[in-house]
Amino acid sequence: MRKTRRSILLAALAAISMPVVGALSGASARALTNEQKEAVANISDFLNSFRTLEGEFTQISPRGRVSTGRFYIAKPGRMRFEYAPPVPIVIVSDGTWVAIRNNRRDTVDYYPLSRTPLRMVLAPRVDLARDAIIHKVERRNGLLIVTLKDRDRMVPGKLVLVFDEGRRTLQQWIIVDGQGRRTTVSLGKMAMNGKVSSKLFRVARPGQGRKVRKKTNFRSAR
Repeated sequence: MRKTRRSILLAALAAISMPVVGALSGASARALTNEQKEAVANISDFLNSFRTLEGEFTQISPRGRVSTGRFYIAKPGRMRFEYAPPVPIVIVSDGTWVAIRNNRRDTVDYYPLSRTPLRMVLAPRVDLARDAIIHKVERRNGLLIVTLKDRDRMVPGKLVLVFDEGRRTLQQWIIVDGQGRRTTVSLGKMAMNGKVSSKLFRVARPGQGRKVRKKTNFRSAR
């Protein structure tokens, strides 16, 4: 069950037959061509273009299981993923901790945000070329695909970001774990820079008492 919750955390992070701009194998950002640097910068620019973002997501697990839900982001550092029933999971980041709540089992697992890939996406200023190791940059059918790894190597596996260049928006992210298993998250119906309640990102810190936990908002925002 812990492995399942961890894979759900990685999926919430975070994202295919194209002419290839360039393919790098274990290369650092310094090895990118100017065209590749510009392509990676386009994704960073999108991630820097909003302070809040909300929308819907569809997730496909490594075993092909499909789940849906709604997400909310408020930078810096705050995020919420609500899975639609029957999945009982809510994932909330308050800027310091990422909490994964299983409402059916009444359990919460905590991870420091600084030790997850989410920190790259939720940072006040995103610079993927600086903060990640870029492994591959590709273009196909109007999509830009960038494969990257955590520069600090604290999280195994790779993150693949799929960016629609025509609409200038992030379309998917794909988590490839250390064993090569892929979890795909597709985004849709996104709204940028709207008002998002701070109550959505309330997280009881590990070790705090029951009275504080009651104030934690794991209820559905819908």
